[in-house]
Amino acid sequence: MDILLSVGLPRAEAHEAVSALSGVFDPRGLKPGQEITFTFAPGESGPMVGAWLAARADRDVGLSREPGGRFTALQRDKALTLEPTRAAGMVRSSLYEAGLSAGVPAQIMVELIRAFSFDVDFQREIQPGDAFEVIFDRYRDETGRTVKDGALRHASLLLSGRRLAIYLYPDRDGMADYYNERGESVRKALLKTPIDGARLTSGFGSRMHPILGYSAFHKGVDFGAPSGTPIQAAGDGVVEMSGWFGGYGNYVRLKHNGEYSTAYAHLSRYAPGIKEGARVKQGQIVGYVGTTGRSTGAHLHYEVLRRGAQINPMGVKFPTGRKLDGIELVAFKRIRGEVDHLLSTAAVAVQLAARPAEPKPAD
Repeated sequence: MDILLSVGLPRAEAHEAVSALSGVFDPRGLKPGQEITFTFAPGESGPMVGAWLAARADRDVGLSREPGGRFTALQRDKALTLEPTRAAGMVRSSLYEAGLSAGVPAQIMVELIRAFSFDVDFQREIQPGDAFEVIFDRYRDETGRTVKDGALRHASLLLSGRRLAIYLYPDRDGMADYYNERGESVRKALLKTPIDGARLTSGFGSRMHPILGYSAFHKGVDFGAPSGTPIQAAGDGVVEMSGWFGGYGNYVRLKHNGEYSTAYAHLSRYAPGIKEGARVKQGQIVGYVGTTGRSTGAHLHYEVLRRGAQINPMGVKFPTGRKLDGIELVAFKRIRGEVDHLLSTAAVAVQLAARPAEPKPAD
């Protein structure tokens, strides 16, 4: 309304224009800096006869004044060119920062980390000198300008000489997921770590308790992270408990199946909807790091329970998920071959094989 009034449209006509536009675009979706192009009739004070703005990367919406003076909403699709994009880099401090430095969009790096979280302990296994490589979809408009980024199609990590690779594959039901080179789903029952960007500060087993002052058995692992850091559900399940739990402080326990549960303690607050009986999906935010209960600083205390007894989260081995076979495996190998061809032909600034000769610093 403010913009329409500022270009000279009478208030009644501005209301009508907003109402017409609302049929194809919610004007509340406008963002600061977004451009709107207006067209005026000839003459020094000619009335506004049309307007266009970018509603999405692939669609413009607009207004047109009809001969009778009323406004009609318009839409026009924009032709976008899909461009598979290759990027690679070397870890200096963190994998996430290395990706951003190589020009990889933040959401692509988040997807990479989430996909590898089943097999990689990002707190201990990522070292300076490790490397990554990705292929992701990028869309450009008719001028060649990047307008949006699409899916992560492939990613590989080189960790202390060990190579891990994943490929995006849509199955016969249209469900896309990541598979390793053998056509095995990377998805497992539980994530190896339920929090990104944290450091392991205390392992499973006997330790000198920082508050009690005597040796006690630590029934989980602690991840140090700033207060407010999101905590993910390690797997699909049902909220078995959500509330204050003695020395654990704010506490969430999820039941995943008849055998496994996971627990998250010392939370600063719970995510919306995390109540007893609620169903959660793997990777869904269940709460945020805090220092409630018997705690000396902001951290997540994380437990894995098997049949009600705590076990070492870092030592448990979960079976792989779905394995492709038959015609699905043939289709997967075709997609893997196409991606591997892109890897061998597309130029990239930093090669995956590049690695410093000096030894890694001690853990």
